Amino acid sequence: MSYSKLTRFSEIGKKIIAVGRNYSEHAAELGNAVPSKPIIFLKPTSSYIPKICQNVNYEVELGVIIGQKGFDIPENKAMDFVGGYTCALDLTDFGTLGTSREARGPWSLAKGFDSSCPVGDFIPKNRIPEPDNLKIWLKVNNTLKQDDNTGNLIFTLPQLISYISKYMTLEPGDLIVTGTPDGYGPVSHGDKIKAGLGDVTEISFEIERL
Repeated sequence: MSYSKLTRFSEIGKKIIAVGRNYSEHAAELGNAVPSKPIIFLKPTSSYIPKICQNVNYEVELGVIIGQKGFDIPENKAMDFVGGYTCALDLTDFGTLGTSREARGPWSLAKGFDSSCPVGDFIPKNRIPEPDNLKIWLKVNNTLKQDDNTGNLIFTLPQLISYISKYMTLEPGDLIVTGTPDGYGPVSHGDKIKAGLGDVTEISFEIERL
């Protein structure tokens, strides 16, 4: 897959694979135990659409963009399948999520609505040589709300890529959003969001409710 095509990962990627509760302090603020295996769910590619229109909570995440096709990838080869990175948000309708959890149902509606996964620019792999030691942060109306380091991920990038690929083929342009740190919270119409990965890249947008 060429660089020019990977820069359009949000157009060519077939799936968005998300990881839940992958920072211990976030699990604690949710009142959940630290998982023993990755919690995996999917978001549709329609959630890339830049139309923020729900009552949602923000969750900033490191996005990993797959660069080549792979299945049943061993951990020691996993990073060879990474094409680049992006700053992503896993926006969540927590009201709907609570109802789904009570009914022991899927998270699809709470996590997969249009605009629930805004992403920043494609970052070539060589610009982030230490993805396991990367500051991740988010501000709401210029107030810092989330501030952590990917070194605190419970499941590392190689572990996630290897685990996911045992169940589904990873293809060029697919996005893995790797989990959010603690400090998540609600946003309202007109709030200005800014988030980033260290000083390498940032994403910004305003919440709009239709």
